[in-house]
Amino acid sequence: MKRIGFIADTHGLLRPEAVAVLTGSDLIIHAGDVGGPEILAGLGVLAPVVAVRGNNDRGSWAESLAETAVVECAGLVCYVLHDLQELAIDPAAEGIGAVVSGHSHRAAIRKDAGVLYLNPGSAGPRRFKLPVSVALVDVVDGTPLPRIEWIAV
Repeated sequence: MKRIGFIADTHGLLRPEAVAVLTGSDLIIHAGDVGGPEILAGLGVLAPVVAVRGNNDRGSWAESLAETAVVECAGLVCYVLHDLQELAIDPAAEGIGAVVSGHSHRAAIRKDAGVLYLNPGSAGPRRFKLPVSVALVDVVDGTPLPRIEWIAV
């Protein structure tokens, strides 16, 4: 089994509660609106990190972040972007197993045409009175088992 931790919309705030949930991940994927390089450094202490740029990630530090990324972990191929509305590929046709996004600050898990769509929600400053959350996916024998982890703040 491999565990992938998912986080998004930190907006410069890396909550200790989020770090606690993500501890033990083999890989961490940040779906944008990071807020600064210190967030990626903090997550990098836990596991390797793949991150994409969100609409609020600006400045020289963010230039190294791609707008999309494709990453494989334990046989699960993930396509990562910040805003799902900007998805410009057919994930099923491309052999993508999971599409990971942020932006909406709303945690969600759904499956469509055999593709897992995952939004870990927002782990940064609370907005719109939405709950704070991250997500974990355990990949067991190539099968992703996703769950949202709600963070009490």
